[in-house]
Amino acid sequence: MLTHSYTDLPERFYQRTNPERFPAPELVLFNADLAEELGLVFSNEAEIAQVLSGQTLLPGSEPIAQAYAGSQFGHFVPQLGDGRAHLLGEIKDLDLQLKGSGRTKFSRGGDGRSPIGPAIREFLVSEAMHALGIPTSRSLSVVATGEMVYRQDGPEPGAILTRLCESHLRVGTFQYFHHRDDLQALELLCDYTIKRHYPEIACSELPDRCLELLRAFAKRQGDLVAQWYGVGFIHGVMNTDNCSMAGITIDYGPCAFLDDFKFMKVFSSIDQQGRYAYGNQMAIAEWNIYCFADCLLPLIADDQKLSATKVKEALADISSSFASLIHQTFARKLGLAESDSSSETLITDFLRYLETHSLDFTLGFSNLRNLYEGDKGFYTENSDLESFLARWKDQAPDFSQMDQVNPKVIPRNHQIERVIDHANNGDCEPVAEMWEALKSPYTVSTNHQHFIDPPDLDEQVYQTFCGT
Repeated sequence: MLTHSYTDLPERFYQRTNPERFPAPELVLFNADLAEELGLVFSNEAEIAQVLSGQTLLPGSEPIAQAYAGSQFGHFVPQLGDGRAHLLGEIKDLDLQLKGSGRTKFSRGGDGRSPIGPAIREFLVSEAMHALGIPTSRSLSVVATGEMVYRQDGPEPGAILTRLCESHLRVGTFQYFHHRDDLQALELLCDYTIKRHYPEIACSELPDRCLELLRAFAKRQGDLVAQWYGVGFIHGVMNTDNCSMAGITIDYGPCAFLDDFKFMKVFSSIDQQGRYAYGNQMAIAEWNIYCFADCLLPLIADDQKLSATKVKEALADISSSFASLIHQTFARKLGLAESDSSSETLITDFLRYLETHSLDFTLGFSNLRNLYEGDKGFYTENSDLESFLARWKDQAPDFSQMDQVNPKVIPRNHQIERVIDHANNGDCEPVAEMWEALKSPYTVSTNHQHFIDPPDLDEQVYQTFCGT
C-alpha cells in the first residue's frame, strides 16, 4: 500500500494527474531484486507492464506531478515541474515515480514522453552507480509503450522508466516558492525536508533549523560530487532542478563516464559552454548550494544583511572542504594513507600524465597494481611515469583500499549506445547482459571481460543527449 507524505503539503506544491494511456505496454527490463526488497509482487510480465506504465494503478496510488523551478545553465526559470513524470506515492519511504508517462500542466508544450534510449541509459547508469556505492536513485523497470516518439533523429520507440528515490525534492523546489515570496510554503518545505532527510536536526527555532539544514545539505553535496570524480562520472545537467535535497544522484540525462582522461571533458549536447564539464562539477555544486541558501535568507532573519552574514558564516569553509574531499577521493584511489602536500602533488602529476597521453581514466587506475609489479604495458613509458612510480612506491600504497574504489567495469558510453541500438530494433538481450556486468564493477567474470574495454576510435561517443 503506497503512502503519500508529500500530498500532506498544500496543493500548490503539486498537481493531481494520472498517467496517460499507452497502446501496448511491454516489459523490457525489470529489477526483480529491488521489487522483492520493496515487497512488490506481480503475477506475470503482462501485469508488471500494465502497472509500471501507469495503465493499472497500485493500491493506494494517488499520482501527482511536483512543482519546481530551476536555474538552468545559470539562468533562472520560475516554473519547470514534472513535465513527463508521475509520482505514484511512497513505498518503504521511497518515492515511486514513472518517467515518460505523459503530459502534466508542467509540460510546457512537450509531449510528456521518453524514447526507449534515455530510459535504458538511466536504468543502466543509476543501477551502476548503486553498485559502485554512490548515492543514487534506483531503477525498477523499463516498459516499452508501443508507440513512437519524435526527437532530433526522428521517430524512436517510446518507453517509461520506473524509478525509486529517497525523494524528488530539489533545490528548484525551494526556488519555486522563493520566487513567489511564499514564506509559508518555504517554511513548510524546510521542515518537510528536515523530517524526511535530516531528522538529526532538532533545533526549536526556524532560523537555526535553516542554517543546520544548509550545512548538512552542503556536506552531502560535497561528499556526493567527490564520489562522481572518483569514477569519472559527468552528470551533464547540474541545474538546480536536478540537484537533490537528499544528496543523491538524480535525473540521468546526457550523463557519461570518462574514457580517456580530460579534466574539462564535456559530453552533453546542450552544454555548449562547458559549464558542467567534469572538472567544473564541484564548483557548480557550490553554486547550487548558494542558490539554496538564497531561498533560506527570508527565513533566517528579517534583516537581509544579517541573514546573508549568517549564511556566509555557515558556509565559510565550503571551498576548502570541497577541495579536500576531491583530494581524499584520489588519495584513496592511489592507496595513500594520508592526504598531505606530497600526496596532492602525486595525484596531480598522475592525472596530468593520464591527460597528456590520453589514457583511459578507469583503466589508468585499475591497472596500477600491474604497474607496481612491473607490468607497464597499459602505460606510456617515459620519465614522468618513472618519477610517479618511484614516488608512489615510496608511499607503500594499500591495494586492498584501492580494490574497493577503482572499478574495472563502468557503463561506457559506446557500450550503452550499442545496447540501445539493439533495443531500438527489438533485441533487449544485450541490455540485460550489460546490466548483469555492471552489478559487480570491482570484479569481472570471464564472460563479461569485454565490458572492460575502452572504445576503439570508430566507437567513441562525443555527445550525449537528454531525450526530452
